[in-house]
Order: sequence, then structure tokens, then C-alpha cells
Amino acid sequence: MSDIIRILGHAYVLATSPRVAGRTLTLKHGDTFAVFDRYGDVGTLGGGEQGIYHRGTRMLSHHEFHLGPQRPLLLSSTVQEHNAFVAVDLTNPDIPHPDGPHPDGPHPDGPQRGECITPRGTLHVFRSEFLYRGALHCRTRVYNYGDVGLDLDLTFLFDADFADVFEVRGVHRRRRGQSWTEVTDQAVGLHYDGLDGIRRRTRLDFSVKPAEIGPTQARFSRRLDPGTPFELYHIADFEGARRPSATGFATDREKLEHRLSSRPCRIETSNQQFNHWLDRSTADLRMLETQTPDGPYPYAGVPWYSTVFGRDGILTALEYLWIDPAMARGVLATLAANQATRESAVQDADPGKILHEWREGEMANLGEVPYGCYYGSADSTPLFLMLAAAYWRRTGDRAVMEGLWPNIEAALDWIDRCGDRDGDGFVEYARKGPEGLANQGWKDSEDSIMHADGRLAEGPIALVEVQAYVYAGKLGVADIADALGRPDQAVLLRAQAEALRAAFETAFWMEDLGTYALALDGDKRPCRVESSNPGHALYCGIVDPGRARRVADSLMGPEMFSGWGVRTLAEGEARYNPMSYHDGSVWPHDNAIIAAGLARYGMADRARKVLEGLFDAALAVDLNRLPELFCGFPRQGGQGPTLYPVACIPQAWSAASAFLLLQSVLGLELIADPPTLLFRRPALPDVLNRVEIHGLAVGGSVLDVILNRHPHSVGVNVLRREGDIRIRMEM
Repeated sequence: MSDIIRILGHAYVLATSPRVAGRTLTLKHGDTFAVFDRYGDVGTLGGGEQGIYHRGTRMLSHHEFHLGPQRPLLLSSTVQEHNAFVAVDLTNPDIPHPDGPHPDGPHPDGPQRGECITPRGTLHVFRSEFLYRGALHCRTRVYNYGDVGLDLDLTFLFDADFADVFEVRGVHRRRRGQSWTEVTDQAVGLHYDGLDGIRRRTRLDFSVKPAEIGPTQARFSRRLDPGTPFELYHIADFEGARRPSATGFATDREKLEHRLSSRPCRIETSNQQFNHWLDRSTADLRMLETQTPDGPYPYAGVPWYSTVFGRDGILTALEYLWIDPAMARGVLATLAANQATRESAVQDADPGKILHEWREGEMANLGEVPYGCYYGSADSTPLFLMLAAAYWRRTGDRAVMEGLWPNIEAALDWIDRCGDRDGDGFVEYARKGPEGLANQGWKDSEDSIMHADGRLAEGPIALVEVQAYVYAGKLGVADIADALGRPDQAVLLRAQAEALRAAFETAFWMEDLGTYALALDGDKRPCRVESSNPGHALYCGIVDPGRARRVADSLMGPEMFSGWGVRTLAEGEARYNPMSYHDGSVWPHDNAIIAAGLARYGMADRARKVLEGLFDAALAVDLNRLPELFCGFPRQGGQGPTLYPVACIPQAWSAASAFLLLQSVLGLELIADPPTLLFRRPALPDVLNRVEIHGLAVGGSVLDVILNRHPHSVGVNVLRREGDIRIRMEM
């Protein structure tokens, strides 16, 4: 199919119906997410990803409200600030009544057919929808602002194709299960018996008995007097058979709002737009966070990645760690519980390897796609070690570390034995089966790893950032080993990290380009292109201090920095394309990691430039919600960034990027033993004169602090201190 685009080695939604073709409204709760159009509907036109999804299956492919014979007029629509619900205001179009009296009185020449109308704006329709506990909850309220009574028809159209999320993305299936429908006087059950033996069901139940109900619609007829409201509630339930009611709707929405609005730490600044960006980012993370059997986990993004991804969850937790270490604890526990224990070519698995992703849909269950439980990433395992070490330094949680230690040792063994395929000290990847991912770093599209002449690199491939993750992971785990009474292992890990650092400098450094190679191919030839990946090496601390500024010059030069952020690939490289997924686009999470690396090496001024670029981008996009990525075209005055057509919005590591960016320019770190709040060379971007942080918790202590800009410095004052915690400044 020529109109299917390929990303990450998979077929995605039709390029003829991109997400930017029309604004969408997104909700998520648990394992359920929704992509609505601007009317709060799931229409039959527009973006092909619209729908209500539950556990990897589209449970409603059509859910549309009509006023009379047509859709009403849209006044406004939005997602509430905490992502609790969608709110939509609608009104009637001009409605002709050929045989009725004219609203302005008799015509002087007698009745005229077609002149009687209900003028547009007579009726106000308010719709509120939210997801909670495996169901879509809907309230529809109609109010008559006219001076005469009206006979109304309200109709809900619905259908369920029970498409697997991979089908929605464009993958063709030769066989599907059987669908069937049940209709009662007040409810409709849409059923699908899948080929995997699982029965999936959507039950639509209405609070008022419809005048007419069938397999694809429910119609309500009402006389609506002036000044009189009519309210209707209904539920589309994917797990049970709950009855809709005003009380139930209000109670469930209140519970949902309470959960989504709670936060462990509150940040306020002198810039209200910056506050809104942080608040939306917090709300997106709260919405994407899902309770798994092993703890909270940030699902990667809506619509395509609303599930557990190892790399995404780890990087999101690292970005958000200073705010809420509970997320990191949940990520570590979930990934440890699903660590590979055996070799599998189909799953790209080896003992000790950390998960790439898991899926629950029909196609994954049947093995039609290999992603039911898939391990094809070279970086998830060393990143798991990095997160464990960062969590330990942040919390001092000995019980968690003791519980994780067998998983840590298994991960270390995978790095040394399976990850280092040829014994040269570097971790390489090559997929085990034809259905797996060809590239297994964070840039995992098929064309993302290349040589300077544009030829794709052949594996096994050793990525620059993966070696940096291994270095940081081993150094961090050495501290845990010391704390758990394993000093010999700590010494060995530090020696291995130092040996890796020396080999890394020799193999990856490109003196003429002033940066590190993107990767080494299977013949150990460096991929001599300028990319954003060396910014991750700065973040991990593996870069020689004498070379750090040259790496920064590469990252922040005009070929790499678009004005909105650092591109994934430099303008001028053979495969550069600002509209590509990984070869010239701008990714917020990538930029946050780069900014943290710049700040680590004392270049806070450049970290501020990255923050300011992404903040400006956030101001230019809907809801101030940074997408998964955007195009890498140079910034133009008076224009926002060019959007990428099928980017996930929201995306967990994009939402969390705001917090790592702020942490980086503030030079902030929380250390558990002894309880310490550390500021290294704190700075404020030009857009902020003041930052207040309330509820910072570490080692049983809680702090409220305020940072103020002065002409040549930043002052830090303590507003509240509970417990024994030190505050240190390093200038």
C-alpha cells in the first residue's frame, strides 16, 4: 500500500489523514484512551486514529451526536486543565419547519413554506465526557433559550470495528474474528469474538429510554419548553455493565479529578505561561501514568504507544525523578518483574535483558506482531541500571535496592555477555528475527543509522549513547554495591567503566568534526555524521572534559540547532530531512537530555538556550503540550514550529522534558544520604525572574524554596524547612 508510511519498521496510519489535518481531543485512564474530534465525537471522517481504545483494541470506531438530522454547530471545545474530561459547547444551526408558524409572526402575504425556522443559537448543548475504570462516561445537556417550545430529536450514532491498534496503524490482517450485536430497550451490546479466544464487548447504556434504538443508533424525542433543560447520561462500558446516572457521573468524575490534580511537588514561577506549560506537563504525566500490578508506570504516548515501553518509561522517570521518585520505583519494579529469563529469537530476548514493550491486543496475543512481550532494544538494560542508581541517590531506599539486586546483576551479566557480542567492550545490537526492529536504540526507525555518504550502517551496531549509558550505569551501580556490602564488585564495576571510557574516546571521537560518531558499524567503522546522540554522552558524563565544549559547539551550531531545539541530524548530512522521524526532526526529550548534559559540563548558558527554544515551541502548540517530535525546519519569525503529522500527543518523555530542563538550568539535585538539596551554578532563563518550589521531599525532610534573579547571580531562600536537610550551593 503506497499510502502507508513506515516508522520504526512498522506501517502507520495513512499519510492522507494525518493528525494535524484536524485538532483532536485526547483522554486516557488506565488501559483505556480516546481520540475525539473537536466535537467530542469519534467520526467516520478525519484522522484514522480516532476512536475509544481499551487494552490495545478500538472498542468504539464511531460515536457521534446529532441534533435533529445533522451535527450541531461547534462553539468551543477543550480538554480540562487536569485532563479529567472533555468539555464541548454546541448550538443548533438554522432549523427549518416548513409547516409550522413563523417565529416572527404571520407573513403579510400568508404562510410561506420553508420560512419557519428555529434560528441558530436558540439551543445550547453542553457535552462532557471522561474515561474511568474501563468505560466512557457521557453527559449531554440541552437548554432552550428560545421563547417557544420545540420538539427535538437527539441521536447518538455508534459502531465498533474492534480493530487491533496495529490494524489502525495500517497493518493488514487476512482473517478476523466474528462480530455480533445485542439490543434491548435501553442498551446495546457490541460484541467481538477474537481469534485469540477473547470476547471483547462494548455495552452502551442510556439513562433514559430511547424512542428508537438499534444496532448503530439511539434516538431520543423530547418536547423542550423555553428555559427548560434536558439531561441525558450514557456509558460505553468495556469491562462491565454499569448503569448511567447523574449521581454516578458526578461521583466518578470527582474521584478522577482528585487523582489527576494531586501532585507531590508544586512549582510556581513569575511567568504565567511557563506555569501553564508546567501544569499541562504535570497533567499529561498524571494521565499517562497507569497502575500496573507492580506499581505506577508512565505509558509512552497516545495513540500509538499507550502501553509499557522500557526505554520511554525509564527516561520519563529520570526526567521526573526530582519531582516524584514514586514513578521511578514503579518503573523499576515493573521492568524487573518482566526481565527476560530465556533466549527467544522472536522476542529478541536474552536472560537479563530489559523489556522494550508489551502489548495486549489480539494481534500480539496471536503472534501476528512480535510485540506481546518484546525485548528488541539495546539501551533499555543499561538505562535500567542508570535509573536504579539515580533512584538510590535520590531516595536511599535500601529495601528497594536489595529487592532489585538480582535484577541488577542479571542486567550487568547481559551487558557483558550478550550485549557485547564480540568481546570488544562495547554493547552492540542486531535483531534476531526478521520481524524485529532493525535499529534498537531510541532512534529505531529503519533509516536512522547511516554513514556520511548516506549508506545505511550494517550491524551489529554499537551506538554512541548506549556506551555512555553502560558507563553511567556501571558507575552508579558501583555506589549501590558499596552500600549493600559488596565492595569487590564496586571496584570491578568502576574499573570496567574507566576502561570503557578510554576505549570510547579512541573509537568514537572524530577530531575533524569535533564530536563523537553516531555509531560503529559491524566492521567497527565509525558513522561519521553529526547527530544529537553525543548529547546523551554529555548527560552520562563519559565525555572527556577537554572535548565537551567542542561537542556543545556541534550541538548548538546552526546546522544542528533549529531555533526551537537541537535536530536529530545536522542540516547538510546526506540523509538530512527536517520532516523525517529521526533524520533532522526535533524531539523534546532528546533536547532535555542534551540540556542536562550541557549543564553538567558547566554550560548552563547553552542549556538555557535549549529550554527557551522548547518553551517558545510549547507556547505555539495546542494546550502548550509538546508533542513527541516536530519538524526541524529553521525557526521563522512570527511562525510556530512545523508539526509532524503522526506524532503522539501527549507523549510521556516529552511532557517530562519540562522538568529536566528546569532542573538543569537550576543545577538542582536531591541527595538522600545525608539529606541534601544541592544547587550547582543555578541560573534562570530570561523568561523567569522567580521560581518557587513547594513540597520538595528527600530523606524524610520537606522544603519550600524560592529562587530569585539578581543582576549577576541567582539567590536561593528557604520558605519552609521540615526535618534535617542541608542546602548546598556550588558556584
